[in-house]
Amino acid sequence: MKAHPTAIVDSGARLACSVTIGPYSVIGKDVELGEDCEVMSHVVLGGPTRAGRGNRFFPYASVGLDPQDMKYRGERTELEIGDANVFREFVTVHRGTSEGGGVTRIGSHCLLMAYVHIAHDCKIGDHVIMSNAASLAGHIEIGDYANVGPFCGIHQFTRIGAYSFLGAFTVVNKDILPYSRTTAPRPMEVLGANRIGLERLGLTQPDIDELERAFRLLCRSKLNTTQALEAIQSQGFDSSHVRALMEFIRTSERGVAK
Repeated sequence: MKAHPTAIVDSGARLACSVTIGPYSVIGKDVELGEDCEVMSHVVLGGPTRAGRGNRFFPYASVGLDPQDMKYRGERTELEIGDANVFREFVTVHRGTSEGGGVTRIGSHCLLMAYVHIAHDCKIGDHVIMSNAASLAGHIEIGDYANVGPFCGIHQFTRIGAYSFLGAFTVVNKDILPYSRTTAPRPMEVLGANRIGLERLGLTQPDIDELERAFRLLCRSKLNTTQALEAIQSQGFDSSHVRALMEFIRTSERGVAK
């Protein structure tokens, strides 16, 4: 391990030999960093936190500290981080709480831009992008390949579906449909399938076409959500992505944005 002389590394931390620690960074007890992780200057990592390979922590990131929950009383909770994530300047990520399962979890290949906040007990999938100053309250789930725009505020216990795109300044208090493109300058409005993003991610044209037809029934018809689901079911779509969309809606506890 290469650590700058001004860095403080707790004797209870476990760091791979290829980890680098920059000046004035602080690595706390029960922090585990895998191969090729890079901790730049003035970073604070608290534990228990386990991070995989190739993660990069930019200056002033604060990751793995106590949750901002009034019920938290110092019990042992954790943060789990996958591989190849980027934590930009002033990103804050907090550990879980005992009432939320005790774990905050971030997948792999995520980009968290400057000032992003991830609160306790959130579950972030793989390849998620969160733009500058996007903020998650506690107990939020974000699916794979979701893109959260700058300054979005996400209410606790909501879900952001996989492959979805949230425009800047969107305030979210209901589940966001997978594959959707949503903006909410007030009121929040689903604009339809996230066609450009889905094409970039390699979904087939038939899949995208079926998703667009499903979204027209959900968001542009005069059908309520139950009627729209019945209409989608009756049309016999072949796409597994349409089935995933329908399952997401059926399992929503807060209702979905339309």
